[in-house]
Amino acid sequence: MDAPTSVVIFGASGDLTSRKLVPAIFSLWEAGALPGEWEAVGFGRRPLSDDEFRRSVRPEAVPEGWAEFAAHLHYRHGGYDDPASYEALAEQLDAFDASHGAEPGAGNRLYYLATPPDVFPVVVDRLEEAGLHRGTIGWRRVIVEKPFGRDLESARALNARILQTFREDQVFRIDHYLGKETVQNILAFRLGNGIFEPLWNRNYIDYVQILVAESLGVEGRGGYYDHAGALRDMVQNHLLQLLALVAMEPPGTFTADAVRNEKVKVLQCIRPIAPGEVDRYVVRGQYEGYRDEPGIAPDSTTETYVAMQLAIDTWRWSGVPFFLRTGKALPERRTEICIVFRQPPLTLFAKATPAEQPEGPPGQVEPTVLTLRIQPDEGISLRLGLKPPGAGMRLAPVQLGFSYRSRFGRDAPDAYERLLLDALSGDATLFIRGDEAEAAWTAVTPILEAWASSDRAPEPYPEGSWGPAAADALVKEEHCEWRPGGDAA
Repeated sequence: MDAPTSVVIFGASGDLTSRKLVPAIFSLWEAGALPGEWEAVGFGRRPLSDDEFRRSVRPEAVPEGWAEFAAHLHYRHGGYDDPASYEALAEQLDAFDASHGAEPGAGNRLYYLATPPDVFPVVVDRLEEAGLHRGTIGWRRVIVEKPFGRDLESARALNARILQTFREDQVFRIDHYLGKETVQNILAFRLGNGIFEPLWNRNYIDYVQILVAESLGVEGRGGYYDHAGALRDMVQNHLLQLLALVAMEPPGTFTADAVRNEKVKVLQCIRPIAPGEVDRYVVRGQYEGYRDEPGIAPDSTTETYVAMQLAIDTWRWSGVPFFLRTGKALPERRTEICIVFRQPPLTLFAKATPAEQPEGPPGQVEPTVLTLRIQPDEGISLRLGLKPPGAGMRLAPVQLGFSYRSRFGRDAPDAYERLLLDALSGDATLFIRGDEAEAAWTAVTPILEAWASSDRAPEPYPEGSWGPAAADALVKEEHCEWRPGGDAA
């Protein structure tokens, strides 16, 4: 008989549990993907009964089968730093093992740290003290939510503390972007289609852009966000993870260590930005009205927008600029990667007359662009130049592509479904390794330090714009342009 499995969510009264984690567990249960004997225990500081917890995570539109599913949900009220709470949790989990014919402590345990980041080491300390980090037969694993540290020093300290209790193969540092189907398809698209990988280098690619745009402001998260900012909240994890997948070398096998080895190499090859060059390569912005948001200091210099140019010092990418851009209060919610290919060295279309080439300046040909759309409407598109019907020789842009919704009849599964299933099965491929997290912090910590020692405030930009005007100069200096969105404010 397979060992029973318990999923313990620390911080269970928070928004993440009701909005993402419980729906993901329900979808896995509905699909028959969970172990035969399982339970989920929410651990939180708010006093709730099991029934009250079940009601707090129940969807507004109650799905069929919810009552049967909810019987597996339980709640444990306790303090994160209270040893007695963990002793009571251990007794509860042992009782569950015994109720399914297993010896107490023989079941599998997955601990999900959905708490504030400063609580991570506290929970790990108490798990160790209560003996919850080890078992007689079943496995023990821990999922750690972002942010994983505030800078390189704190990330190293957190890694060191967690690895005193758990082995690296038991630690799953989560970035939900890596669970999105289009993100996983970056490697499948490159390596599974013979026409793209030969072009995936400096000889054929002009530049790469990675965009994570949010249309909303801080939306009630001011207390957290004002101590984090866009560089910590988005660039260090989401954007650098996407960059690593785009730029990595093909792994020898699709195993967790092989894939993550190649990602670490890319992050370690990002050219450091010297303190005196931060203003040249990084644009820091703050949307107008940010300081009026609840929880925001009236003199806050926290950035809500970052645009930056990075260089990757490898044979494959030498001379290819990588432009990263993220911000709040932008015109739309959009996450995508644009691979812009070099123009063919031909003069055919440079000789076209304005009548033959009416779009743009005479002779200007739009480049071929491969776009990997991660959200919303996940999909892939390729923009080509083709001759439209009629006299004369000119090119018009044509879009080729597909979306998950139109091809498969539904949207791609939520990222947390895939990541929770992988953690339960022990597959760490889509999770971040400790040295990978530290390599990402190595790239951004000098920028944070330069901003901390500078008296230069973030550049303001209107809500609903594409950011400060200085972001345009960043790309135009390299004879590039933002895609999409056109000019900034």
